[in-house]
Amino acid sequence: MTAQQPAWGPFIVMGLIFFIFYFLIIKPQKQKEVELQKMLKALNKNDEVVTIGGIYGTIINVKDSSVVLRIADNVKIEVQKSAIAGLKKAPTDKAVEPAA
Repeated sequence: MTAQQPAWGPFIVMGLIFFIFYFLIIKPQKQKEVELQKMLKALNKNDEVVTIGGIYGTIINVKDSSVVLRIADNVKIEVQKSAIAGLKKAPTDKAVEPAA
C-alpha cells in the first residue's frame, strides 16, 4: 500500500504563491498609489510638474479636478489632476571637480 497525499497540499502552495504576489506586487503598488494621491492633493501654484504624457509645466491655477499649466511663454493648458505623473525633479549636481 502507498501513502495517500494530503488533499490540502495544493492549497498551501497556492496560498504561498498568493502571499508572494501580495508582498512583491500588490502591496508596493498600493503604497505608490497612496503617495500619488497625497501628492495630487498637495499640488500648489508654482509647483513644477510633469504629466503622464511627458509635458513639463508650472502650475498657475489649481481647480477641483484639474490644473492649469504654463508650458511656455503665453502657452497654457488645462489638464486633469490624474494626468499629473509627479513633481519635476531638481537636477542633481554630479559635476566632478578636476584633481589638482
